[in-house]
Amino acid sequence: MGVNLSDLVSGRPVEISDLRGRSIAIDAYNTLYQFLSIIRDRFTGEPLRDSKGRVTSHLSGLFYRTTKLLENGIDLVFVFDGEPPSFKKETSEKRAGIRKEAEEKLEDARKREDAEGIRRYAQATSRLTDEMVEHSKRLLEYMGVPVVQAKSEGEAEAAQMVNRGKVWASGSQDWDSLLFGASRMVKNLTITGRRKVPRKEDYIEIRPEVIELDSVLSNLGLNRDQLIIIGILIGTDYNPGGVKGIGPKNALKLVKEHKTFENVLKNVEWGFETSPNEIFEFFKNPPVGEMEIERKKPDLEKLKEFMLGFDFSEERTNKTLERLGRSRRNEGLQKWLK
Repeated sequence: MGVNLSDLVSGRPVEISDLRGRSIAIDAYNTLYQFLSIIRDRFTGEPLRDSKGRVTSHLSGLFYRTTKLLENGIDLVFVFDGEPPSFKKETSEKRAGIRKEAEEKLEDARKREDAEGIRRYAQATSRLTDEMVEHSKRLLEYMGVPVVQAKSEGEAEAAQMVNRGKVWASGSQDWDSLLFGASRMVKNLTITGRRKVPRKEDYIEIRPEVIELDSVLSNLGLNRDQLIIIGILIGTDYNPGGVKGIGPKNALKLVKEHKTFENVLKNVEWGFETSPNEIFEFFKNPPVGEMEIERKKPDLEKLKEFMLGFDFSEERTNKTLERLGRSRRNEGLQKWLK
């Protein structure tokens, strides 16, 4: 979900080739949910499954998309969520409600044989289980891609990895990276390419976008504290929906007029159980871990066994393994494999 700053912030489009040699910390949960949402049966809208009924859409996205990015010389680190803050409960409950409503609408669409409705509502029922997360970590391990376990929010951990020089940028679809202070983020990295427009027959070309925090603040005439305030007014994972009646442009106007969070709050009606100051402090100083990046050689034999165990095509798996093997031997990556 995250905060939506798209009306105020835009990125600089780049090509995948422009990111060669760059190290990017990927918000793993954000990416896995993307794969669960977009990698679906084209007719039923259902996620891909193996013969045992296990969902495999996320594994398909991780395997094939990650290999493509590695082929392009991009150094990836996947950062997984740890313990969420206690005040995220309201968001979790809201998401559960959205899924339940989508499941009901999905069943109705099936009865009416509404193909577009089936696809749309099936996408909104995505669930990421602990087992799916563990399978994802194992797949990345076999691919030789480092995994970092965040202390709390993966996006916060990735942001601090950027600021401490561990990686060049954070990779996520959520603007929260900026609120957590990431000096640089990349959007659309794992979904680049030709994509169908929802509810239409049109297609668009999606390209990666680089967003620099300093440029964002300069263009808006704000400091980071004020950007956090705008995010909270619009709505974050910790106060979903934001302050009633306030959109991005109104939020920007309020912050420019009243400057501080204390003064802004005097002019809005806060309708959430969680203290706004608690949310602000979490964005400003999120709990983070050691951020150790452990690099290992890929284990292609175990990787093949793993993929075939989920009924992936042996022919396509072998071709991807060949590409992965070549990418790991590229000159820019050789230092990891010594």
